[in-house]
Amino acid sequence: METRRQRSLSFCRWLPSAILLSAIFFIGSLFMVMDYKQSRCRPDGARLLPRGIISSTTDLEMLPLRGPPRKKKSRCPTNLLAVAVGIKHKKNVNEIVKKFALTDFALMLFHYDGTLDGWNDLEWSKKAIHVSAINQTKWWFAKRFLHPDVVAHYDYIFLWDEDLGVENFHAQRYLSVIKEEGLHVSQPAINPAKSHVHYKPTAEKATSNVHGFTEMMAPVFSKTSWRCAWYMIQQNDMDFPLGLSYQLGHCAQGNKTTNIGIVDTEYLVQRDLPTFGGSAAKEVP
Repeated sequence: METRRQRSLSFCRWLPSAILLSAIFFIGSLFMVMDYKQSRCRPDGARLLPRGIISSTTDLEMLPLRGPPRKKKSRCPTNLLAVAVGIKHKKNVNEIVKKFALTDFALMLFHYDGTLDGWNDLEWSKKAIHVSAINQTKWWFAKRFLHPDVVAHYDYIFLWDEDLGVENFHAQRYLSVIKEEGLHVSQPAINPAKSHVHYKPTAEKATSNVHGFTEMMAPVFSKTSWRCAWYMIQQNDMDFPLGLSYQLGHCAQGNKTTNIGIVDTEYLVQRDLPTFGGSAAKEVP
């Protein structure tokens, strides 16, 4: 009888310790599994680095090379406008850029003709990021300079051609519509009366606010959809990204019928100017 009682007391003494050790083992295993998963998700070059010093994303804000550090802006751009441009269409590009408040939009110009100095007289030019490569397309630039980790700071990426008429377009109203409709891949409609419409689905419809399909002349991507779409851009071709238009539904965050579409209330005119940057007739300047 005494032996049974001693065993019972001994069991009761060791039970809390056993429970505590089991809990420590379980929690430790959980942290090890989480750490393993996180290390697997890191880029190859960062796997040996401590977690606290890894910076996996960046933005396009320019910093001073000399002098005291610039005071941090109270309001940084949360969207990005990127346009492939040639100096022949400087006037039209200026009209496009002026439609976007540079307090809300970072600006990147892809110069396919190699001419940069001719833009210096424009008020906004010094605020823009200028990238130059002779006779390359908008999609060539986008694949190499708009990696998802570089543009992760921006909620929406506008990747536009230079030959678009923007008289009836308002950037802030457009953002309001796509946020309200939950569009991850979108484009302003093309006015069929004033434009050469390559695809009928992109034409403006007076009876609706939004309708499906997006072409490649003026796409707008949410940051999550761009992370997907970037992987579909081929490295060496994409002069005419016709097939990509039909594949973008895969990047519409789970619903390719409602999260992708043309915004009819904010429309553009496609002037179909000779350009090497987008979807118009491809003539090298």
